[in-house]
Amino acid sequence: MGERKGFIVRISGPVVFAKGVEDIKLGEVVYVGEEGLLGEVVRVSRDYFAIQVYEDTSGLRPKEPVTATGKLLVAELGPGLLGRVFDGVQRPLEDIAALVGPFVRRGVKVPSLPRNKRWHFKPTVSRGEKLGPGDVIGVVQETPLIEHRVMVPPNLSGTVKEVAPEGDYTVEEPVVVLESNGTEIPLCMKQEWPVRQPRPYRERLPSDVPLLVGQRVLDTFFPVAKGGAGAIPGGFGTGKTVTLHKISMYSLSQIVVYIGCGERGNEIAEMLKEFPALKDPKTGRPIIERSIVIANTSNMPVSAREASIYMGITIAEYYRDQGYDVTLIADSTSRWAEAVREIAGRLGELPVERGYPAYLPDKIAEFYERGGRVKALGRPEREGSVTVLGAVSPPGGDFNEPVTIHTLRFVGTMWALDTDLAYRRHFPAVNWLRSFSQYADIVERWWVRNVAPDFPQYRRKALRLLTVASEIEAIASVVGESALPDDQRLILLASEIIKEGFLRQTALEGEDVFCKPEKQYWLLKMMIDFYDKAYELIKKRVSVEEIMRLPEIYEMMQVKEDERGLEAVKELYGRVMARLEEIAKRHGVTLESKAGVIAGA
Repeated sequence: MGERKGFIVRISGPVVFAKGVEDIKLGEVVYVGEEGLLGEVVRVSRDYFAIQVYEDTSGLRPKEPVTATGKLLVAELGPGLLGRVFDGVQRPLEDIAALVGPFVRRGVKVPSLPRNKRWHFKPTVSRGEKLGPGDVIGVVQETPLIEHRVMVPPNLSGTVKEVAPEGDYTVEEPVVVLESNGTEIPLCMKQEWPVRQPRPYRERLPSDVPLLVGQRVLDTFFPVAKGGAGAIPGGFGTGKTVTLHKISMYSLSQIVVYIGCGERGNEIAEMLKEFPALKDPKTGRPIIERSIVIANTSNMPVSAREASIYMGITIAEYYRDQGYDVTLIADSTSRWAEAVREIAGRLGELPVERGYPAYLPDKIAEFYERGGRVKALGRPEREGSVTVLGAVSPPGGDFNEPVTIHTLRFVGTMWALDTDLAYRRHFPAVNWLRSFSQYADIVERWWVRNVAPDFPQYRRKALRLLTVASEIEAIASVVGESALPDDQRLILLASEIIKEGFLRQTALEGEDVFCKPEKQYWLLKMMIDFYDKAYELIKKRVSVEEIMRLPEIYEMMQVKEDERGLEAVKELYGRVMARLEEIAKRHGVTLESKAGVIAGA
């Protein structure tokens, strides 16, 4: 096919209208103008085609050339992705900085994967072997933390004709040659995949294993499963970005893909400064060695922001297919939706709710439903997952705006951040009355098998206690706490202990940065058992003031930070129970082991 060239007829911000290429396809990549700006065809009509340009279009003029490539927008996949920072269309920012300085210039073309770096390739196949889509042909130690499994692309199969010996190769050198129907197909370590097309897999698996993130309010009350989807909506200053940073740093997933989509550049810069200093808790190696950052900040072209989400999820699916658990963090999907709205407006599409196009729900669903836990194609058998977590930034903290409403239709977990909690310096500012998790009942089985059989009853009782406490607080704000009966005052005391000693977790370093499941269970057990025993005492005419004077109450709120960890919690649990037994003896009553009733339940 000869060179297919057209020309610009009209420019509307990041959208360019052109004509002159008869066989142009929807989704085709084109180069626009004299500088060859990267773009993607987003509409084709009889008279013209519209291009979404991924670079700044200022200075473009009508009649400048448009060159069609015949290719879709693809992600380059292979060793060399981990530990690097890309923009929304997968250009490595470090390489661009070395080439043209700290500001990204228009028309800069840099390969996504380093072409001159040699990787030590160990083949795992031999001549004559029949290979199908997804079969592993060899391994490369991409970083000290991650072994990269080089796979047959999903659309190829054949018989192995040649295998390169173990040694060092670039990503473009053939390492295996397949023969299929008399045609030789060279395979290198690099492959490409269209970003808007989900990668295929053999079988979808149930999401029944929790993704532990080390934040008690999330792991215990509103868990997300590996391969699940979660949203974290919240107004300005409620801590969305910090919470997602903590999850990316400490969650028990093997690989993290972080998409800074339309966020402030200083937040991304701060994260990039923090990441290299952080150590992986299992190996002690830097966490950046298992992370990929896609930085498309608010000052970068808006259309590349729209593409960044698809680029990130395609890379995540690639590592999922290798058999890894991947966490994909999109911060924030609201900025992505704004980019979709702007492009739709430039194309003249009919706006509906708040100016968003009618297909916004389909776009959001398309993104979140690419997560999941799957059996990958090919041999050896591999299971992997992509857990999708998206921040939503509703204007003015209004959860009734379209992006938040439609997102909640397609996710299984919502961590609703509360402005009032944030102003009171209660972090994570997750509102326990508005948040939900559809995975809670499913992953409870994991907690029962691996942590404690009675975990579900403690979790449910704590949530019920917090709900009833909020109702009592409304009454207390009118009549005063001292006017309440003792059993209701005890509920307020117990809920305060849970809020301060369990839900609040503001540590940036030390013992309370990541709370292990066993410690979460024992903290909750101590607080609920304290309430149960104290409730028995109150029903047997013991004054609530006498219970409130116990010095261990303050300790229950602070023991989470004790460097001795689980040992300190168990030791305090023993002392709290002993203190309540002392009060019972002093009043000549016997404590039973049955659970206390929550007044108002």
